[in-house]
Amino acid sequence: MRSYLGAAGAAVVLVLGGAAAPATADSPPSVGSSGFTIEDPRITESSGLAASRAHPGVYWTHNDSSDGAYIFAIDGRTGRTLARITLTGVGAPRDVEAISVGPDGNIYVGDIGDNLGGKWDHVWIYKLPEPKKLVDQTVRATQYVVKYADGPRNAESLMVHPKTGRVYIIEKGEDGGGLYEGPATLDSAATNTFRRIGDIDLWATDAAFSPDGEQLAVRGYFGGISYSWNDGKPKRQGQLHVPLQPQGESVTYTLDGRTLLYGSEGKNSSVEPVEVEGADTDASGGGGSSASGDGSDGGGGFTGKAGAVGAAVVLIAVIGIGRLVRKPRK
Repeated sequence: MRSYLGAAGAAVVLVLGGAAAPATADSPPSVGSSGFTIEDPRITESSGLAASRAHPGVYWTHNDSSDGAYIFAIDGRTGRTLARITLTGVGAPRDVEAISVGPDGNIYVGDIGDNLGGKWDHVWIYKLPEPKKLVDQTVRATQYVVKYADGPRNAESLMVHPKTGRVYIIEKGEDGGGLYEGPATLDSAATNTFRRIGDIDLWATDAAFSPDGEQLAVRGYFGGISYSWNDGKPKRQGQLHVPLQPQGESVTYTLDGRTLLYGSEGKNSSVEPVEVEGADTDASGGGGSSASGDGSDGGGGFTGKAGAVGAAVVLIAVIGIGRLVRKPRK
Protein backbone atom coordinates (compact mmCIF):
# COMPACT_ATOMS: atom_id res chain seq x y z
CA MET A 1 0.00 0.00 0.00
CA ARG A 2 1.26 3.49 -0.80
CA SER A 3 1.73 5.98 2.01
CA TYR A 4 -0.84 8.74 2.25
CA LEU A 5 -0.39 10.13 5.74
CA GLY A 6 3.34 10.84 5.57
CA ALA A 7 4.93 13.32 7.90
CA ALA A 8 1.59 14.89 8.71
CA GLY A 9 0.40 11.73 10.39
CA ALA A 10 3.65 11.28 12.27
CA ALA A 11 3.28 14.77 13.67
CA VAL A 12 0.42 13.74 15.91
CA VAL A 13 1.88 10.58 17.42
CA LEU A 14 1.92 12.18 20.84
CA VAL A 15 -1.75 13.02 20.56
CA LEU A 16 -2.86 9.48 19.71
CA GLY A 17 -0.21 7.34 21.39
CA GLY A 18 -0.64 5.74 24.80
CA ALA A 19 1.89 5.50 27.60
CA ALA A 20 3.52 2.10 27.87
CA ALA A 21 3.89 0.29 31.16
CA PRO A 22 7.44 -0.03 32.53
CA ALA A 23 9.17 -3.39 32.31
CA THR A 24 9.26 -5.28 35.58
CA ALA A 25 11.07 -8.49 34.65
CA ASP A 26 14.62 -9.14 35.81
CA SER A 27 15.67 -10.86 32.61
CA PRO A 28 17.10 -8.66 29.83
CA PRO A 29 14.65 -7.70 27.09
CA SER A 30 14.82 -9.17 23.60
CA VAL A 31 17.03 -7.49 21.04
CA GLY A 32 14.94 -5.05 19.06
CA SER A 33 12.64 -4.22 21.96
CA SER A 34 13.89 -0.63 21.84
CA GLY A 35 12.82 -0.33 18.22
CA PHE A 36 14.95 0.31 15.15
CA THR A 37 14.95 1.98 11.75
CA ILE A 38 15.04 -0.10 8.57
CA GLU A 39 18.03 1.29 6.68
CA ASP A 40 17.99 -0.76 3.47
CA PRO A 41 17.04 1.54 0.54
CA ARG A 42 15.51 -1.50 -1.22
CA ILE A 43 12.86 -1.77 1.51
CA THR A 44 10.40 1.03 0.85
CA GLU A 45 7.10 -0.77 1.53
CA SER A 46 7.72 -2.94 4.59
CA SER A 47 4.34 -4.61 4.93
CA GLY A 48 5.01 -7.49 7.34
CA LEU A 49 7.22 -8.16 10.33
CA ALA A 50 8.12 -11.38 12.16
CA ALA A 51 10.63 -12.18 14.88
CA SER A 52 13.09 -14.89 13.88
CA ARG A 53 13.10 -18.04 16.00
CA ALA A 54 16.44 -19.31 14.70
CA HIS A 55 18.24 -15.98 15.10
CA PRO A 56 17.11 -14.07 18.21
CA GLY A 57 17.18 -10.33 17.62
CA VAL A 58 16.59 -10.67 13.88
CA TYR A 59 13.32 -9.66 12.21
CA TRP A 60 11.99 -10.73 8.85
CA THR A 61 10.23 -8.30 6.54
CA HIS A 62 9.32 -7.88 2.86
CA ASN A 63 8.05 -5.27 0.46
CA ASP A 64 4.40 -4.92 -0.44
CA SER A 65 2.87 -5.89 -3.79
CA SER A 66 4.77 -7.51 -6.63
CA ASP A 67 8.27 -6.37 -5.69
CA GLY A 68 9.58 -9.88 -6.20
CA ALA A 69 10.04 -13.15 -4.35
CA TYR A 70 12.30 -11.72 -1.66
CA ILE A 71 12.35 -11.45 2.11
CA PHE A 72 14.88 -9.57 4.23
CA ALA A 73 16.53 -10.38 7.57
CA ILE A 74 16.94 -7.19 9.63
CA ASP A 75 19.26 -6.76 12.63
CA GLY A 76 17.13 -5.51 15.55
CA ARG A 77 20.16 -3.71 17.01
CA THR A 78 21.10 -1.62 14.00
CA GLY A 79 18.25 -1.86 11.50
CA ARG A 80 20.68 -3.09 8.87
CA THR A 81 19.91 -5.90 6.44
CA LEU A 82 21.80 -9.09 7.22
CA ALA A 83 20.51 -11.11 4.30
CA ARG A 84 18.14 -11.00 1.36
CA ILE A 85 16.53 -14.36 0.67
CA THR A 86 15.26 -15.11 -2.83
CA LEU A 87 12.43 -17.63 -3.01
CA THR A 88 12.34 -20.19 -5.80
CA GLY A 89 9.67 -22.78 -6.52
CA VAL A 90 6.90 -20.17 -6.52
CA GLY A 91 5.25 -18.12 -9.21
CA ALA A 92 5.46 -14.36 -9.55
CA PRO A 93 4.17 -12.75 -6.31
CA ARG A 94 1.03 -10.69 -6.78
CA ASP A 95 0.46 -8.79 -3.52
CA VAL A 96 2.63 -9.96 -0.63
CA GLU A 97 1.24 -8.56 2.61
CA ALA A 98 2.29 -10.65 5.62
CA ILE A 99 4.95 -12.87 7.14
CA SER A 100 5.03 -15.19 10.15
CA VAL A 101 7.41 -17.76 11.64
CA GLY A 102 5.94 -21.09 12.65
CA PRO A 103 6.94 -23.54 15.38
CA ASP A 104 8.11 -25.96 12.67
CA GLY A 105 11.14 -23.83 11.81
CA ASN A 106 9.55 -22.45 8.66
CA ILE A 107 8.77 -18.93 7.49
CA TYR A 108 5.31 -18.37 6.03
CA VAL A 109 4.80 -15.55 3.52
CA GLY A 110 1.28 -14.41 2.71
CA ASP A 111 0.66 -13.37 -0.90
CA ILE A 112 -2.90 -12.61 0.21
CA GLY A 113 -3.65 -9.02 -0.78
CA ASP A 114 -6.50 -8.33 -3.17
CA ASN A 115 -7.05 -4.63 -3.61
CA LEU A 116 -9.52 -5.28 -6.42
CA GLY A 117 -12.17 -6.07 -3.85
CA GLY A 118 -12.12 -9.85 -3.99
CA LYS A 119 -11.60 -10.34 -7.71
CA TRP A 120 -9.03 -13.11 -7.44
CA ASP A 121 -10.54 -16.52 -6.74
CA HIS A 122 -7.40 -17.71 -4.98
CA VAL A 123 -4.31 -16.39 -3.22
CA TRP A 124 -1.05 -18.03 -2.13
CA ILE A 125 1.03 -18.84 0.91
CA TYR A 126 4.74 -19.57 0.51
CA LYS A 127 6.61 -21.65 3.08
CA LEU A 128 10.39 -21.88 3.35
CA PRO A 129 12.79 -23.17 6.00
CA GLU A 130 14.33 -20.42 8.08
CA PRO A 131 17.96 -20.23 6.89
CA LYS A 132 20.64 -21.37 9.33
CA LYS A 133 23.08 -18.77 8.04
CA LEU A 134 22.11 -15.18 7.37
CA VAL A 135 23.75 -14.50 4.03
CA ASP A 136 22.23 -13.56 0.69
CA GLN A 137 20.98 -16.83 -0.76
CA THR A 138 18.29 -18.59 -2.72
CA VAL A 139 15.92 -20.93 -0.88
CA ARG A 140 13.34 -23.25 -2.38
CA ALA A 141 9.85 -22.57 -1.04
CA THR A 142 6.62 -24.52 -1.13
CA GLN A 143 3.61 -22.75 -2.64
CA TYR A 144 0.08 -23.35 -1.34
CA VAL A 145 -3.12 -22.34 -3.12
CA VAL A 146 -5.64 -20.75 -0.75
CA LYS A 147 -9.35 -20.13 -1.19
CA TYR A 148 -11.96 -18.91 1.29
CA ALA A 149 -15.08 -20.96 1.92
CA ASP A 150 -17.29 -17.88 1.51
CA GLY A 151 -15.64 -16.35 -1.52
CA PRO A 152 -12.66 -14.09 -2.32
CA ARG A 153 -11.38 -11.69 0.34
CA ASN A 154 -8.81 -8.94 0.64
CA ALA A 155 -6.39 -9.59 3.51
CA GLU A 156 -3.13 -8.30 4.91
CA SER A 157 -2.81 -10.36 8.12
CA LEU A 158 -1.43 -13.89 8.30
CA MET A 159 -0.50 -15.59 11.57
CA VAL A 160 0.90 -19.02 12.38
CA HIS A 161 -0.05 -20.24 15.86
CA PRO A 162 3.17 -20.83 17.84
CA LYS A 163 1.90 -24.05 19.44
CA THR A 164 -0.31 -25.77 16.87
CA GLY A 165 1.35 -24.46 13.69
CA ARG A 166 -2.06 -23.75 12.20
CA VAL A 167 -2.30 -20.81 9.79
CA TYR A 168 -4.88 -18.04 10.15
CA ILE A 169 -5.79 -15.06 7.99
CA ILE A 170 -7.74 -11.92 8.91
CA GLU A 171 -9.82 -10.17 6.27
CA LYS A 172 -9.17 -6.47 5.75
CA GLY A 173 -12.50 -4.64 5.78
CA GLU A 174 -13.31 -1.02 6.61
CA ASP A 175 -16.00 -2.17 9.04
CA GLY A 176 -14.03 -5.13 10.32
CA GLY A 177 -13.58 -8.56 8.81
CA GLY A 178 -13.54 -12.28 9.32
CA LEU A 179 -10.97 -14.44 11.05
CA TYR A 180 -10.23 -17.44 8.82
CA GLU A 181 -8.73 -20.75 9.88
CA GLY A 182 -6.73 -22.93 7.51
CA PRO A 183 -6.59 -26.72 7.43
CA ALA A 184 -4.67 -28.48 10.20
CA THR A 185 -1.97 -29.18 7.62
CA LEU A 186 -1.48 -27.24 4.40
CA ASP A 187 -1.41 -29.33 1.21
CA SER A 188 0.73 -28.20 -1.70
CA ALA A 189 -1.06 -30.58 -4.08
CA ALA A 190 -4.58 -29.36 -3.40
CA THR A 191 -6.56 -26.20 -2.72
CA ASN A 192 -6.48 -25.18 0.93
CA THR A 193 -9.85 -23.86 2.06
CA PHE A 194 -9.86 -21.31 4.87
CA ARG A 195 -13.10 -21.09 6.86
CA ARG A 196 -14.45 -18.15 8.82
CA ILE A 197 -14.42 -18.88 12.56
CA GLY A 198 -14.93 -15.42 14.01
CA ASP A 199 -15.09 -11.67 13.52
CA ILE A 200 -12.42 -9.02 14.04
CA ASP A 201 -13.69 -5.53 14.78
CA LEU A 202 -10.91 -3.67 13.00
CA TRP A 203 -9.73 -2.52 9.61
CA ALA A 204 -6.79 -4.91 10.03
CA THR A 205 -3.42 -4.42 8.39
CA ASP A 206 -1.52 -7.07 10.38
CA ALA A 207 -1.73 -9.36 13.40
CA ALA A 208 0.50 -11.55 15.56
CA PHE A 209 0.21 -14.25 18.18
CA SER A 210 2.06 -13.88 21.47
CA PRO A 211 4.89 -16.42 21.89
CA ASP A 212 2.78 -18.48 24.30
CA GLY A 213 -0.08 -18.57 21.80
CA GLU A 214 -2.60 -17.19 24.27
CA GLN A 215 -2.97 -13.67 22.88
CA LEU A 216 -3.72 -12.22 19.47
CA ALA A 217 -2.72 -8.63 18.71
CA VAL A 218 -4.43 -7.06 15.68
CA ARG A 219 -3.41 -3.66 14.34
CA GLY A 220 -4.88 -1.21 11.86
CA TYR A 221 -3.80 2.16 10.53
CA PHE A 222 -5.05 4.09 13.56
CA GLY A 223 -5.28 1.60 16.41
CA GLY A 224 -5.45 -2.01 17.46
CA ILE A 225 -7.28 -4.60 19.53
CA SER A 226 -5.99 -7.31 21.84
CA TYR A 227 -7.80 -10.65 22.04
CA SER A 228 -7.35 -13.67 24.26
CA TRP A 229 -7.07 -16.62 21.91
CA ASN A 230 -9.45 -18.74 24.00
CA ASP A 231 -8.77 -22.01 22.13
CA GLY A 232 -9.56 -20.50 18.76
CA LYS A 233 -12.55 -18.49 19.92
CA PRO A 234 -11.00 -15.05 20.32
CA LYS A 235 -12.36 -12.87 23.11
CA ARG A 236 -11.82 -9.15 22.90
CA GLN A 237 -9.78 -7.74 25.79
CA GLY A 238 -9.00 -4.11 25.05
CA GLN A 239 -7.41 -1.50 22.85
CA LEU A 240 -3.77 -1.58 21.85
CA HIS A 241 -1.63 1.52 22.19
CA VAL A 242 -0.58 1.70 18.53
CA PRO A 243 1.74 4.57 17.57
CA LEU A 244 0.47 6.62 14.66
CA GLN A 245 2.81 5.98 11.73
CA PRO A 246 2.98 7.19 8.13
CA GLN A 247 1.31 3.93 7.08
CA GLY A 248 1.13 1.31 9.81
CA GLU A 249 1.27 -2.08 8.11
CA SER A 250 2.96 -4.56 10.46
CA VAL A 251 3.21 -5.90 13.99
CA THR A 252 5.10 -8.66 15.79
CA TYR A 253 5.93 -9.71 19.32
CA THR A 254 9.53 -9.90 20.45
CA LEU A 255 10.55 -13.46 21.32
CA ASP A 256 10.15 -12.86 25.05
CA GLY A 257 6.57 -11.65 24.56
CA ARG A 258 7.23 -8.44 26.47
CA THR A 259 7.10 -5.98 23.57
CA LEU A 260 4.98 -5.39 20.50
CA LEU A 261 6.88 -3.92 17.56
CA TYR A 262 4.92 -1.83 15.06
CA GLY A 263 6.24 -1.18 11.56
CA SER A 264 5.30 1.13 8.72
CA GLU A 265 5.79 1.45 5.00
CA GLY A 266 8.11 4.12 3.65
CA LYS A 267 11.80 4.69 3.08
CA ASN A 268 13.89 4.39 6.26
CA SER A 269 10.74 3.45 8.16
CA SER A 270 10.92 3.09 11.91
CA VAL A 271 9.80 0.08 13.93
CA GLU A 272 8.26 1.38 17.13
CA PRO A 273 8.14 -0.59 20.41
CA VAL A 274 5.30 -0.68 22.92
CA GLU A 275 5.76 -2.74 26.08
CA VAL A 276 3.14 -5.38 26.85
CA GLU A 277 1.68 -4.91 30.30
CA GLY A 278 1.59 -8.07 32.41
CA ALA A 279 3.51 -10.12 29.88
CA ASP A 280 4.84 -13.53 30.89
CA THR A 281 8.62 -13.17 30.70
CA ASP A 282 9.04 -16.83 29.77
CA ALA A 283 8.72 -16.88 25.98
CA SER A 284 7.89 -20.59 26.07
CA GLY A 285 4.59 -19.63 27.63
CA GLY A 286 2.59 -20.80 30.55
CA GLY A 287 0.74 -17.75 31.75
CA GLY A 288 -1.12 -15.42 29.49
CA SER A 289 -0.49 -11.74 28.93
CA SER A 290 -2.56 -8.75 28.05
CA ALA A 291 -1.45 -6.95 24.92
CA SER A 292 -3.42 -3.90 25.92
CA GLY A 293 -1.50 -0.96 27.27
CA ASP A 294 -3.98 -0.53 30.09
CA GLY A 295 -6.05 -3.71 30.00
CA SER A 296 -9.27 -1.89 29.20
CA ASP A 297 -11.35 -0.97 26.22
CA GLY A 298 -11.16 2.66 27.08
CA GLY A 299 -8.42 4.01 24.90
CA GLY A 300 -5.26 3.58 22.96
CA GLY A 301 -6.35 3.94 19.38
CA PHE A 302 -9.05 4.03 16.74
CA THR A 303 -10.76 0.92 15.40
CA GLY A 304 -13.07 0.11 12.51
CA LYS A 305 -14.42 2.60 10.00
CA ALA A 306 -15.58 4.94 12.73
CA GLY A 307 -12.08 4.87 14.17
CA ALA A 308 -10.60 6.01 10.88
CA VAL A 309 -13.01 8.94 10.90
CA GLY A 310 -12.05 9.75 14.48
CA ALA A 311 -8.38 9.77 13.60
CA ALA A 312 -9.07 12.07 10.70
CA VAL A 313 -10.83 14.51 13.02
CA VAL A 314 -7.81 14.58 15.31
CA LEU A 315 -5.49 15.17 12.36
CA ILE A 316 -7.60 18.07 11.18
CA ALA A 317 -7.81 19.61 14.63
CA VAL A 318 -4.11 19.34 15.35
CA ILE A 319 -2.46 20.24 12.07
CA GLY A 320 -5.24 21.76 10.00
CA ILE A 321 -5.09 19.40 7.04
CA GLY A 322 -8.03 18.81 4.73
CA ARG A 323 -10.57 16.08 5.21
CA LEU A 324 -9.18 12.54 5.23
CA VAL A 325 -11.85 10.65 3.37
CA ARG A 326 -10.09 7.96 1.43
CA LYS A 327 -8.53 4.76 2.69
CA PRO A 328 -4.93 3.95 1.63
CA ARG A 329 -4.77 2.30 -1.75
CA LYS A 330 -2.29 1.14 -4.30
